[in-house]
Amino acid sequence: MTPRILIVASLFGLALPALALAATTGEVPVEGMPQLAFGHPEQGRFLVANVVWLFILFGLLYVLMANYALPRVASVLAERQARIEADLEQAQAAKQRADAALAEHQAATARARAEAQAAIATATQQAQAETTVREEALNARLAAQIDAAEQRIATSRDAAMGALRTVAADAAEALVARLTGSTDRAAVERAVGTELAARGQA
Repeated sequence: MTPRILIVASLFGLALPALALAATTGEVPVEGMPQLAFGHPEQGRFLVANVVWLFILFGLLYVLMANYALPRVASVLAERQARIEADLEQAQAAKQRADAALAEHQAATARARAEAQAAIATATQQAQAETTVREEALNARLAAQIDAAEQRIATSRDAAMGALRTVAADAAEALVARLTGSTDRAAVERAVGTELAARGQA
């Protein structure tokens, strides 16, 4: 028996006294529900029966609702609540997984940034060290070249000075020979040496 059928049966049971009274008198003495005509001489005697049937029908309705309708509603509500809680748990788990993935991504990014900075620092230090080594080698090579050039210049200067002394001595000897008709090579070289020493070119 479904709740709809029970409700229809209850309404029919409540209407039975009025139908019975109408069948005996040919008409309904009081308009409305006969259960409410407490002081009526004809309908008042149906009051006890109506109350008894009312309790019986509502008792059946309560039993039906308590045993069939309400448990189904409760089961539906419980199922819905369980589904909502499961969805919430899944959403919470998904959020936790997303948070963990985000944290891992941030940590990986931080590690990659630190590794990149360390690699850049190492490369910079290596480049600086290589540049220093190349500069030192270049400076050493340039210093050696400068020393060699200075030596060559000193040798050339000494050679030039020796040639200058010889040329000066030859010129002075020729000049003295032309003027005096005789020369002293040793005296001419001493005089040239003394003159060059006085000029700082000895």
